[in-house]
Amino acid sequence: MERRDRNARAGRKRKKASPLLHTSSFTPHPSSFTLQPFFRVGLGSDVHRLVRGRKLILGGVKIPFEKGPLGHSDGDSLAHAITDALLGAAALGDIGRHFPDTSPRWHNASSLIFLREARRLAAGRGFSIVNVDATVELERPKLRAFIPRMQRKLAAALGIKPGQVSVKAKSGEGMDAVGLGLAVRAEAIAMVMTCEAALAACGPHVEFRQQ
Repeated sequence: MERRDRNARAGRKRKKASPLLHTSSFTPHPSSFTLQPFFRVGLGSDVHRLVRGRKLILGGVKIPFEKGPLGHSDGDSLAHAITDALLGAAALGDIGRHFPDTSPRWHNASSLIFLREARRLAAGRGFSIVNVDATVELERPKLRAFIPRMQRKLAAALGIKPGQVSVKAKSGEGMDAVGLGLAVRAEAIAMVMTCEAALAACGPHVEFRQQ
């Protein structure tokens, strides 16, 4: 009888000392569902008709060719697509909202300015750029030799390293406006990270360093 009493008392102590064993202790707090996600992704695309008498500029790099994109600014489809992707990731609207083609301010402007401004706007919302992945579609000329310079120019405008910017080039294989040499098209994805959400979830012991 005395042994059973000791065992019962020991069992009650174990229960008091181990509250984490109760399944109710694992119920998520409602506030945990109000956090923003650590990462957000934006998608951008742009297309311009190619005409004679215009410079062909992609990713801030001037490329020798007899045609260039028709546009209000310099018509840099690659920079425009990345700008749209970054604005989309931060839920800041699109490129037309911030850089309308009706404004004299942006007439023949370098599209790298758009990238710098989009980066500033995203940073104002607490976002930093993780990486960018983009594809340019152009029948002629071939772009492979110009891609490293594009990456450096784009990275400088975005305030990140060239290794965080991926640029790929594709032809239209003779199909649609790109394949017929009538247009240049670009698509881009931008990933951003909100450091505030990560700190809120992981605690103050986690350190994030901005470049």
